[in-house]
Amino acid sequence: MRPAVVLLPLLALPLLLNDFWLTQVATRALILGVMALSLSFLATYLGVVSFAQATMAGVAGYTMAYFGPNTVGLGVPLPFWVTIPIALALATVSGAVVGLIARRSRGIYAIMITLAIGVAFFYFTRQNYTFFNGWTGFSGVRAPEIAGISLRDPLPLYLLSLATAGLALTLVSGFVRSPLGLTIQAVRDAPGRVLALGISVTTPIVAAFAFSGFLAGAGGILNVWYQERISSFSVGLGPIIDILIISVIGGLRHPAGAFVGAVVFVLLDTFAVDLIDRERFNTLIGCVLLLIVVVAPGGLHQLGTDWLARLRSPDAKSKSSVRANS
Repeated sequence: MRPAVVLLPLLALPLLLNDFWLTQVATRALILGVMALSLSFLATYLGVVSFAQATMAGVAGYTMAYFGPNTVGLGVPLPFWVTIPIALALATVSGAVVGLIARRSRGIYAIMITLAIGVAFFYFTRQNYTFFNGWTGFSGVRAPEIAGISLRDPLPLYLLSLATAGLALTLVSGFVRSPLGLTIQAVRDAPGRVLALGISVTTPIVAAFAFSGFLAGAGGILNVWYQERISSFSVGLGPIIDILIISVIGGLRHPAGAFVGAVVFVLLDTFAVDLIDRERFNTLIGCVLLLIVVVAPGGLHQLGTDWLARLRSPDAKSKSSVRANS
């Protein structure tokens, strides 16, 4: 499917949706989709499921809060155009550090190591008051104003999130076709052969985690502007599991699956109170996840792709038969 086919309807959404749907559903889904994309990238092209993506996003979010405007009186204010590169750089470095620690791990061991890193970062932010302001965290973290346009407003924030999501997908598509991206996939498929060629497997693994940290950092910046606050709860076990759930529901086999899963997750989270008791949301999302795993192991994106292929197959067969008869 061509990008323009998807992009044009998304650009038209502000004309069809009110501020509630645009902000609480569409914008939030795009932001969560970017963070889930960082996990889908690792799972798809490196074959590693990481539970540290919320940590990488949190590094970028805390950086924006510490060096940006806030209402707690902590930090060193800097212009946003300086803070954003710093936040992305630190998120990328944090991803590289996670990759360096987990470079020898696969399967359940990689999950446990990255989960331990995520939980450790959660408790560190809760206990540190010098840089993270402990339990309370930062509030009043507002998006900047550019040329008289406030990025806090629903439309600018949505367009910024949409542009970031489109750029993230483009970067992933280009990265996986690059020599480094092909090496990462070779490490996923046959690490022994890569070593036999004299290529170190550590560098591609660390590079993959660093790139995923960059993606997660972009989502973390948008998320802290969207929430206008960040605390230890933003990097706790809940967000860690949410990113995994979004990726699995959408599908780990294609980067776009992260955004499909994000839409479903946000819709359920937003309207769960209308379906069942709010406290039963975890039960609801657990049932949805179980249903997806059983019925469509490849996720909703793969299910939709297969469904469209089946619809097109009769046309293809009829065309081929006509050509054969002619």
